[in-house]
Amino acid sequence: MGKRQHQSDKMYITSKEYTAFFGGKKLETGEKAAFRRLPFDHCSLSFQPFEHPYCTKDGVMFDLISIMPYIKKYKTNPITGEAMDTKALIKLNFHKNANGKYHCPVTYRIFNANTHIVAVKPTGNVFSYEAVDQLNIKAKNWKDLLTDEPFTRKDLITLQDPSNLDKFNITAFYHVQNNLKVETESEKQAREGAKYFMKSTNAETKDILEELYRDYKPAEKKEDEKKSADHLNAAHYSTGMVAAGFTSTAMTPQTSHEAAIIDEDIIRYERVKKKGYVRLVTSQGMLNLELHCDLVKKTCENFLKLVAKGYYKGTIFHRSIKNFMIQGGDPTGTGKGGESAWVQPFKDEFKSTLSHTGRGVLSMANSGPNTNKSQFFITYRSCKHLDKKHTIFGRVVGGMDTLANMERIETDKKDRPKETITLEDVIIFVNPFDEVDEELANERRKKQEELESKKDGRPKTVGVLPTSEERPATYRKGVGKYIPSTVTSPPEEKSTTKRPAETSVTSDASSSKKKSKSSSKLTDFSAW
Repeated sequence: MGKRQHQSDKMYITSKEYTAFFGGKKLETGEKAAFRRLPFDHCSLSFQPFEHPYCTKDGVMFDLISIMPYIKKYKTNPITGEAMDTKALIKLNFHKNANGKYHCPVTYRIFNANTHIVAVKPTGNVFSYEAVDQLNIKAKNWKDLLTDEPFTRKDLITLQDPSNLDKFNITAFYHVQNNLKVETESEKQAREGAKYFMKSTNAETKDILEELYRDYKPAEKKEDEKKSADHLNAAHYSTGMVAAGFTSTAMTPQTSHEAAIIDEDIIRYERVKKKGYVRLVTSQGMLNLELHCDLVKKTCENFLKLVAKGYYKGTIFHRSIKNFMIQGGDPTGTGKGGESAWVQPFKDEFKSTLSHTGRGVLSMANSGPNTNKSQFFITYRSCKHLDKKHTIFGRVVGGMDTLANMERIETDKKDRPKETITLEDVIIFVNPFDEVDEELANERRKKQEELESKKDGRPKTVGVLPTSEERPATYRKGVGKYIPSTVTSPPEEKSTTKRPAETSVTSDASSSKKKSKSSSKLTDFSAW
C-alpha cells in the first residue's frame, strides 16, 4: 500500500463539495441557464411576439420594428455579430386560423414548438415541412403551393427544426452577450420613472402608483441665484470650493478662490444701536412700547416685521391673569396658533441685563426652548421666575392706565377675558432695521458708482513708461534732483540790532562750561 493514498478523502463534506454536489448546489434556471429557448413566433431581438416578421437566410426571425433601428445603429447581425444590412432581410407571410393561431395554409395544422417550419424565399410564404416535402420535394413540383411561383431547393429556408434548436438559444445571441440594444423614446421615458425598476407589485401598490402618476405634478425648479460678495459681506476666508473640487469626486472642480459671503443678518445686526418704538392701539386705550433692538435683535426684528405686514391687526388678547400678565399675538385667538416672520420658530435671546422686573415688561410667549413665534405678553408685576425662559424684548413706556384697565377686566376659569380686548392697530414710530437697510443700500450704491467711474477713466497699463507731461520736474543732477531748491536752501538772515560779538562770546562761554562739566574727576587709578 502506498503512502498518503487516502489523504484527499476527508471525513467531512468540504465547502466545494457542498456547493457543487450537495445541498448548496442550485440548478441553473432562468437567466443563468445554459440553454434558454426562444418561442418560434417571437422576435430574436426584442423577445416579443412579432407583428411584421422578417428573417435572414439562416432562418432567424425578427420583427421589422426592432431590427431596422438595430441595423442602422450597429450594422451587424444581432445573432452572429457578422456584418449585415437591410437588404439581407426576407419578408415572411404567416397565416392564422379563426382563433388567431399560426398554421400551415395547406394542411391547416397549427404550428407549435415541435413543428418543422419552412419558408419559400421568393414569395415569403410559410408552410409546414410536411406539406412541402409531400407536394414539392417528392412530387418534384418546384412551385409555390399558393402562388405557383417557381423556386429551387436552395430557396427553402428552415425557420424551425425540432431536431436542431441551437438558433433559438437566447444565451448564445451576440447582442445578449454584448448587451447591445436600441432604446425607443417610450423606453427612455420609462427608465426615468421608478416604476421601471419595480419587478413585482401587488394590486394595492399598483393603484397607489397609478393615482400618484395621474395626480402628482412636480414643483417647478428654481435656479438659485449665485450671490457675489461685496466690500460689506465678503469674509476674510474663502468658500473652500477649490479644495473640495480637487479632493471630492462629488464636487464640481473649481480653480478660482471666492470669498465666503457673511450672512446679511450678521452685518445688519452689528449696525443696530438704537431702540425701536411702537404704539399698540387697543379697545381699552393705547400702549407705547420701547423695543430693545440693540440687545435682542432677532426677536425685535420678528415683532417689527409682523407689525409691518399687519399680522397683529384685529387680533385679541386671549389670556389675562391678574397680578401676573396679559398675553396676545395669536391670530386664531386660541393660544395655539401664530408663526414667526420667517414661518419657522426661532431661538431664544437671553440677556443678563434684562429681567422680568416691574410692571409693563414685554416678553415672548413660547411652548418651550427655542419655540418663539408671534405671541407675546406684558407683565402686570415682577415675574423673575420667567428669566432665562422667555425672551424680553421691550417695555411699556406710555399708557400704564390702559394696562390697568386691561387688568381690571374679569376672566373666566380658563383665564380668558369676559370682555374682548382687541388689538385694533399697531403703529411703528422708529424701526432701526429699516434705517440700517437704507444705510447699507446707500453704501453699496456709492461703491458701485465709484467702480463705474473708475471704469470710465483711462485704464492703467503695466510696462508703459509715463509721458514727458506725466514725469516729475528735475531741478539738479544727482541725489535729490526732484526736490526744489527753495526747500533745501537755508533761510535768509534777518537784520537785528543785537551785537553779534556778544552772541559769539556767550556761545563760547557756554561751550566751555559744558566741557568743564562733562570732564571727570577720576583721573588717577593707581590706588585701585
